[in-house]
Amino acid sequence: MSRTQELTALKESLGDLIEEAPELESFVGFVESAEATETIDNKTKELLSLAISVVVRCDHCILWHTDAALEAGATHEEIVDALKIAVVMGGGPAMTYAVEAYRTLEALEAERAE
Repeated sequence: MSRTQELTALKESLGDLIEEAPELESFVGFVESAEATETIDNKTKELLSLAISVVVRCDHCILWHTDAALEAGATHEEIVDALKIAVVMGGGPAMTYAVEAYRTLEALEAERAE
């Protein structure tokens, strides 16, 4: 399964979960308001979210926010820079997840180029 297909499946399952547990919708509303671009632009927020995803070791978050950062116009170099900051803040364990994020970046870039 491609990383794009994996992300699509994750988003579909999330939608199914929210349908079955509608009380989660209030959390989704909070996420949407936190991600609003009134002060910090979307690209910067996605780079921050990606770096935090690496530090907290969330594979699905890494996929989600790598894709979102690319969609927001982040360059390869900007994403790598965000991964460096994640390693600074998270140390050795974050380095292994930064590798996963880098692999995800490469896979998503390759899929977009097809």
